Amino acid sequence: MNVNVLHDSRICEIRWHGRGGQGAITSAQLLADTAYNESFLGVTASPTFGAERRGAPITASTRLSLKPVRIFSQIEVPDIVIVLDSTLLATANATQGLKPGGWLIVNTSENPDQLGISGDFSIATADATFAAQKVGLVVSGFAMVNTAMLGAFARTTEMISLESIKNTFMRKFSAQAAQKNYEAASLTFELTHLLRRGNGN
Repeated sequence: MNVNVLHDSRICEIRWHGRGGQGAITSAQLLADTAYNESFLGVTASPTFGAERRGAPITASTRLSLKPVRIFSQIEVPDIVIVLDSTLLATANATQGLKPGGWLIVNTSENPDQLGISGDFSIATADATFAAQKVGLVVSGFAMVNTAMLGAFARTTEMISLESIKNTFMRKFSAQAAQKNYEAASLTFELTHLLRRGNGN
């Protein structure tokens, strides 16, 4: 487990950007559960409520710490931003407030240097859509990329392991669903490309 991503603070703040129906809130919670089982004593997950509808931009938050956490406010200056839909980079200003030395993790088929994003933060990309489709993780015609992106988070930060992700899925889903979600996360882990800048860990 790599806790260097916590920098000099006790709390790692992660902001999720997705669209209604993509499961950003669920993944924020699954990440918190997984981190707790990786010995993070402080974990919280919270949504940002608004005009909820399928396709509308939404955000969710996860906080991880080696000590108890009692903060539930919205995250304005995240250490890590996870983007489930790359169009939100422009339309929702997803990188706003991202800390210098932090990580931007994006679901896209492009490599990090193809995104044309400047900033004092590192970039990771992974084609979670492809991974979800390949393993058949599709609901009502939509590839479910939220759980797959946990694999990209694991590859990028080394804060959680694929084994812990699998264990979380086994607790939360049926055996068949857990296996399919794990296969998507594992494949996304392998598909993740990293572009380190500055102090990115």
